[in-house]
Amino acid sequence: MTVVVISQPMYFPWVGLFEQIACADVFIHLDDAQYSKGAFTNRVQIKLTANAKNKWLSVPIDRQAIGTPIAEVPLDESKPWRQAHRDRLAQVYASARYLGDMLALVDKVFAQTAESIADLDIAAIEAVCEYFDLGRGRRFIRSSTMGVPGRSSRRVADLVCAAEGDRYVTGHGAASYLDHEMLESRGIETHYIDYLRRPYPQLHGEFDPHVSILDLIANTGTAGRDIICSPTVAWRQFIERSST
Repeated sequence: MTVVVISQPMYFPWVGLFEQIACADVFIHLDDAQYSKGAFTNRVQIKLTANAKNKWLSVPIDRQAIGTPIAEVPLDESKPWRQAHRDRLAQVYASARYLGDMLALVDKVFAQTAESIADLDIAAIEAVCEYFDLGRGRRFIRSSTMGVPGRSSRRVADLVCAAEGDRYVTGHGAASYLDHEMLESRGIETHYIDYLRRPYPQLHGEFDPHVSILDLIANTGTAGRDIICSPTVAWRQFIERSST
């Protein structure tokens, strides 16, 4: 059994993406997908104080980027956004036990050359995987290097087959469009992540599982690996359960 996960690059995303990676033998960064406004490609939420709304950390990009492949969307370097993000993280997590770990990881990512938002996001995701030892035994591939055209379910199937996979694991959003029977006809089982959203010690009020993975690192250090543990469920069971 070879498990494949496919996801668009995201900026220091929430724990749930890393739970998908933890299930994968092959993780495909879908870096040739088109950039869309409102996605998590260049932004993520962090917690502020108990009485304040979450704060978006947004990486500035070319405002004309909508519809451009993520791998071709340049960063806007006209402002010192890296320092601004680091300063905000240092301020918000000043009392976190593993603040040093989190800032060291951010510094490592920011020190790398990034020609596009995809470069930045992939560096961030893979640095987190290294921190939590999620990279061992897994292959990371950029879809832009695979020579697999197409769109929607057909492309998903082609990418999984190109990666020699026979199980595809995905997040809940795919349920609205994925052609599960077609994938099965290609010899591919589809499973969905069954998000547990396990709580962990967290600053600033009520627990929120959907903030950046940086929150987990700052609060728990490498012990946070135990939080990255959601199982998967076969697509028929998932659809049946979702409809009740």
